[in-house]
Amino acid sequence: QVQLVQSGGGLVQPGGSLRLSCAVSGPPFSTAAMGWFRQVPGKERAFVAAISWGGTSYYADSVKARFTISRDNAKNTVYLEMNSLKPEDTAVYYCAATWKRSIATMNHEYDYWGQGTQVTVSS
Repeated sequence: QVQLVQSGGGLVQPGGSLRLSCAVSGPPFSTAAMGWFRQVPGKERAFVAAISWGGTSYYADSVKARFTISRDNAKNTVYLEMNSLKPEDTAVYYCAATWKRSIATMNHEYDYWGQGTQVTVSS
């Protein structure tokens, strides 16, 4: 059984930083493609960042140079380091996993999702 358990998030002031974590159990984590998405009320879940099992990463234009996705295969965990946060980064953030592709940037390409965690950027 695959489980993705998220931690981190919360309230931060504009310009601040947060780190999200997503611990994965089930199939070998080292062969999973992992991603982060975010969703605000009334909108579809949007791509934020993805990392392949080999460490290649992709980012949405809106977060490039501010967010960093990384993975620790020894801890079965993927991270999203978020810096220079802006109010428009406020959303529920979800991690996702798939073992069917080497990397994925679309919602429908992922098979498993974390429970979501709220990130609020406000002064």
